[in-house]
Amino acid sequence: MSVEGAAIEALQRSKPGVPKRARNWWVVHQWVGLKLSLFLTFILFTGTLAVVSHEIDWLLQPSLRVAPASVEGPVDWAAIARNAARHEAIGKTVAIEAPLASAFAARVRIERPDGTLAYLHAHPTTGQIQGVGPWVGAARILRNMHRHLNLPTWLGVPIVSSLAFVLLVSLVSSFMVYKKWWRGFAKPLRKRDARTWWGDFHRLAGVWSLWFVALIILTSVWYFAESLGLDAPRAPRVEAATSVEGSDAHAPEVADLAAALTATREAYPGLRIQQLLFPREASPYLELQGDHEALLVRPRANAVWIDPTSSQVLLTTDGRDMGLHQRIGEMADPLHFGNFGGYWTKVPWFLFGLAMTGLAVSGAAIYSLRIARERGSDIRLSRSFAGMWRGMGHWRWISLGLIAVGFALLVPLVQQAP
Repeated sequence: MSVEGAAIEALQRSKPGVPKRARNWWVVHQWVGLKLSLFLTFILFTGTLAVVSHEIDWLLQPSLRVAPASVEGPVDWAAIARNAARHEAIGKTVAIEAPLASAFAARVRIERPDGTLAYLHAHPTTGQIQGVGPWVGAARILRNMHRHLNLPTWLGVPIVSSLAFVLLVSLVSSFMVYKKWWRGFAKPLRKRDARTWWGDFHRLAGVWSLWFVALIILTSVWYFAESLGLDAPRAPRVEAATSVEGSDAHAPEVADLAAALTATREAYPGLRIQQLLFPREASPYLELQGDHEALLVRPRANAVWIDPTSSQVLLTTDGRDMGLHQRIGEMADPLHFGNFGGYWTKVPWFLFGLAMTGLAVSGAAIYSLRIARERGSDIRLSRSFAGMWRGMGHWRWISLGLIAVGFALLVPLVQQAP
């Protein structure tokens, strides 16, 4: 008999008074929590780190830091653009991104003649270039691993987001397994043995994380739907085919960025600019994106499109004008990563992400220790994962294979930046 079969039979023998329906739900809960536990733990952990990935880059890249006391007034976009154009790191300016927090520098995305990308880090007030950073940093690596395992998005996104259905089954079955779960919010962790401790931790983390698990499931189901072609309609934009008279196939230079910024403020009062996208062959316009009054939308929802040669405003978009389908698409990322409220939301999202990761780990540990107990082995913390590997069966190779592919494809990703 397999290890899993022995565990199920032992469960049925050890709980003769439990209704058969509840025992079946327990088997379902155990199965979905164990078979893909390795892959699920990896995705949850990389997603948790992705919440603070920019902060990891801040720690690893000294030129990305500024003293908050030295920052005065709004971002001087024109000064940053001028200094970037003069910098010795030869490259064409692609975009400028506002600082993420008071201790962050602004980032200038440049494209080198060989097609590789890099960042220049600029002081937001003086515009001084403080250093050069890689395009492939912690944020890029963690988000790519978490979102699509560095696979093509059409393949990687549905693979990763399909875990939402595993989480959904696990969530529903948990209500059937743990009766009167609301009593568990204040239950202490007992230290009788490793099995008891892991079980108490699993229930405690589970009840406190219910809302967060449901949120991650909903947003991940949306990502899965998007990957199948059910994404929201695109927001209005100025298409290259309707370019202004006199423009050619090449991306024109911005004649006067200061004038373009003035025109933006006049056409769109109250827009808090977060990103400047410079003209490129695919879209020969200057696009300014930012935050306005719409809640839970990305900066791209509030945009101004400008003719770079004349600073004429061609189009403005407001996130409040989006339809329901579009608003759902826009709010998925802010809700999934918790970046809509600064550190007031990022810190809780990071902590609950750790709790979700702990749920995946503790569920596998509980299974392993139950097997050890049924076999008469000592219940020790060192045995927490001894049976997990065998219990996963052939699914362990699927999990290991997917994780290995994600790491293997890091090599070509990193090679994009010297």
